[in-house]
Amino acid sequence: MSSRIMPETSPPLAPPASGRGTDPTPLDTALPERLARAIALAGPVSIAQYMAAANAHYYATRDPLGAAGDFTTAPEISQMFGELIGLWCADLWDRAGRPDIAWVELGPGRGTLAADALRAMAKAGLVPEVHFVETSPTLSTAQERAVPAATFHDTIATLPADRPLIVVANEFFDALPIRQLVKREAWHERLVAAQDTLFLPIAGKALPDSVIPEPLRDAPAGSILESAPAAVAVIRALADRLVAQGGGFLAIDYGYEGPALGDTLQAVRSHAFANPFEAPGEHDLTAHVDFTTLAAAAQAQGAVAWGPVTQRDLLGGLGIDTRTSALARATPDRGEQLMADRRRLMEDMGTLFKALALTAPTWPMPAAFTGAGA
Repeated sequence: MSSRIMPETSPPLAPPASGRGTDPTPLDTALPERLARAIALAGPVSIAQYMAAANAHYYATRDPLGAAGDFTTAPEISQMFGELIGLWCADLWDRAGRPDIAWVELGPGRGTLAADALRAMAKAGLVPEVHFVETSPTLSTAQERAVPAATFHDTIATLPADRPLIVVANEFFDALPIRQLVKREAWHERLVAAQDTLFLPIAGKALPDSVIPEPLRDAPAGSILESAPAAVAVIRALADRLVAQGGGFLAIDYGYEGPALGDTLQAVRSHAFANPFEAPGEHDLTAHVDFTTLAAAAQAQGAVAWGPVTQRDLLGGLGIDTRTSALARATPDRGEQLMADRRRLMEDMGTLFKALALTAPTWPMPAAFTGAGA
């Protein structure tokens, strides 16, 4: 998955059939028909199953980034974003004693963030092994062009186990499948039914109150509660790696500090909102990330959680103003554009996007984070 910037009005996928670095094998493009047949045979599916199928097809069959795609990425807006993330990594590595590390990115988009981050890291003396976790053959081809030395993985399970890891996930978690529960007279799993290829959410069987956080059990009818078991599984696995191997992790995404109620499932196509239950597989499905849940899952495995902080505070703490001024002096003809890029990163995205860091218990506090715990 890759980062996306939502329209201004905004509030582990299965690997595709084709291999990394090759032209995608032609896929059955009639995903709605296939989903409808599956539902007709086996009954309604969960929101998580629907979202997983839709996003697996979506990312396997296109490059969704840029003006000609469906959304714009933060790293594609400005080189400053990736450079500052690279400096964050280099600073953490330096204060940890400069160990031999592997640098990992989850869902690296076109490889733009990695290329910018690695350039900044090299200037600070850090030239690590590079590992990408990616399941899209289309995007992995672009990543291979941007960072030819990268090693590719379909899953975090195959990442190096013999050295510390510094891992970056820029808007990776928002595209992982979520579950939704809806309140009627009781709480119910929210499912997706189909009438021909018209998909619609329905309430499934009633659930026991024990699965609902106690403060939310008496929520009014119509309330929706989301959870992200796939994201929690990734965080737990990464936390186990950090505790065993050492290292740090930085996740940047749009989200909130839960628990909270609300329906955040949304679709974006051609830089505008779409109906998430229309044309599955043809637009980007995402949901807001609950940083409190992710931090708690990591802490339960023994990792130290830092934040979350806003993207504005993260980039500000890493020196975006200084970097903007330096680039403007070096390239005066780009001064106006650089200031516009800074505004997008710091103002348009500044508070909606948040950052969570994890470290091994013996590693130092990461830059731009002032306290542990979320």
